[in-house]
Amino acid sequence: MNDISDASHFPNPMPPRLLRGAWFVVALLVPVAMLNYLDRQMLATMKFSVMTDISDIGSEANWGKILALFKWTYAVLSPIGGYLADRFSRRLVIGGSLFVWSAVTWMTGHVMTYEQLLVTRAAMGISEAFYIPAALALIADYHLGETRSRAVGLHQMGIYAGIIIGGFSGYVADDPELGWRWMFDLCGLMGVLYALPLFLFLRNVRTGDMVDGRATSPAGALRELLGNPSFILLVLYFTLPAIAGWVVRDWMPAILKAEFGIGQGKAGVSATLYWMVACIFGAILGGWLADRWMRRTQRARIFTSAMGMLLIVIAMFGVGYSPKTGLLGMAIAFLIVFGLGWGFFDTNNMPILCQIARPHLRATGYGIMNLVSISCGGLADWGFGILRDLHAPLIAIFGLFGGVGIISIVLVLLIKPRYADAGPVSVAR
Repeated sequence: MNDISDASHFPNPMPPRLLRGAWFVVALLVPVAMLNYLDRQMLATMKFSVMTDISDIGSEANWGKILALFKWTYAVLSPIGGYLADRFSRRLVIGGSLFVWSAVTWMTGHVMTYEQLLVTRAAMGISEAFYIPAALALIADYHLGETRSRAVGLHQMGIYAGIIIGGFSGYVADDPELGWRWMFDLCGLMGVLYALPLFLFLRNVRTGDMVDGRATSPAGALRELLGNPSFILLVLYFTLPAIAGWVVRDWMPAILKAEFGIGQGKAGVSATLYWMVACIFGAILGGWLADRWMRRTQRARIFTSAMGMLLIVIAMFGVGYSPKTGLLGMAIAFLIVFGLGWGFFDTNNMPILCQIARPHLRATGYGIMNLVSISCGGLADWGFGILRDLHAPLIAIFGLFGGVGIISIVLVLLIKPRYADAGPVSVAR
């Protein structure tokens, strides 16, 4: 066992050997994060090919239901996956989730009907729900105050890379020699194969709270989290901008194709590449700023996240207005602003949770955040499809999302940190 200690303002840096091990864990998880979002994102980029091939999908509302069903199953299972990771083994939850969702990805490439696609998307939501809460909690266990935001940011960069690659999958779908099914086969096999080295090399961390076994029952975990006003504020803050984020991820390729008259491949790249690259820069800058700023104030992660949210609000109004100009470049420019803000926001959610919840509640807490956030995101996807069928103006829809983002800034600033960034932990061999 190796002891790792941490305190407010980071007076005792981690020993180099332990720090290298902590970064190795992040390096192991970055490819998993990439596959996690690639496997879910590429369906949205391949929309027109999939709808042509599976003709009984029929309407935009049905397509929105496919996107929403993934989110609803993902949301419902997230707290359960988080609790299992807190109570038993983050390592087993992470590896098992990767293996199962990769198998489901392969199966998706072989569906023939709308109903079968609904089933595989629901199964994808169930299996992927176990990963993110466990992975971010494990990273937070290993990475103490001086590196926590940067470590989470590096993991999130894997997510952004997955979305970027997913954006190019529209070109694969258009290729008559490959097609959309080939991409699902390939990604599914890659994930199944990577699960083996992940099981072999990933290690758990046990914190003092886990060793004591306190408040590990489901009811006890819920009572402690839901009785914490700052946690409720964080759930709301996490949810409101994520509604806009899911619409941008899932619908922007189709929006750009329809509004600017461009091909499916170009639309997919334009809707993902630029703002995801901006997310990477935002994650790097937001992680560095938050970690450095924490030397001065324990509210640094909150302030950094709020700065990102302000950029998101500006971007939502701009994206909604851009089709009126007829300039694709303007839409991309505001998507870049959105990406910078999202990097600031995304990098600091788990670190903020670590400041208001004890270590053995981190994965459960993040699972609850996912439950609320993604459930609302599923409603947004479905509702957006209905509004598109009704020809509602984009500027009104995105303006509404921007207004919600303003409320979220107020909410995050009301959060009060209760704990130092980390407590004593030990690495399980």
